[in-house]
Amino acid sequence: MKYYFVPFSRNVKTGPIPVTYSERDTCPPSCPHYRSDCYAEDFHTRMSWDKVPVRGGDLGDLCRSIAALGDGQMWRFNIAGDLPGVGESVDVDALKAIVTANVGRRGFTYTHKKSENAIDAALMATNAGFTVNLSADDAGEADALAETGLPVCAIVPRDCPELAYTPAGRTIVVCPAQTRDNITCMTCGLCARADRNVIIGFRAHGTRAAVTDAKARRVIPIAKAA
Repeated sequence: MKYYFVPFSRNVKTGPIPVTYSERDTCPPSCPHYRSDCYAEDFHTRMSWDKVPVRGGDLGDLCRSIAALGDGQMWRFNIAGDLPGVGESVDVDALKAIVTANVGRRGFTYTHKKSENAIDAALMATNAGFTVNLSADDAGEADALAETGLPVCAIVPRDCPELAYTPAGRTIVVCPAQTRDNITCMTCGLCARADRNVIIGFRAHGTRAAVTDAKARRVIPIAKAA
């Protein structure tokens, strides 16, 4: 398995933090956006993603790059790709190596892998300081995933207000980098916080946003009057 490590991202949403890409084979076919409306299929992201097998390094290279980061450095695992392991599975040994390299840093990521094996692996990593956010595809699934005790992010409709609620009453805060021009992952850091008490909502985006938006509308977030 190859991983591509970028020391300074040029993405306007993440800001200049280190980021990575993992090979396409890490993505679970059960993801409803698999090879269809995933934002990572957009032109520029897809170009970088498709080059991972050629210009990426192995797990050892990745871990050395992570371990070389400064104390407290925030970084994002996977602009595109999922947890180590092919398809639905998680390579727990590989994930443990990444977790070990991350000690003293603030790594975070997202996963669409939701098997019992994947949840256990995500809990292991998160409890050890590498925050794994479970990715929900609507507000209803966000409630179900929150029961695991892991931090949750959810796709929300494009017109979702900045503050909304799941059917069970959990608070959804739309990603500040989507609602404020002066906010990036580097200056926000909410997704890197495993102890937060809110679900982060990502408004459907990308060239296939209309398709993603329709999936998010299966369960509409609740907007309460001020």
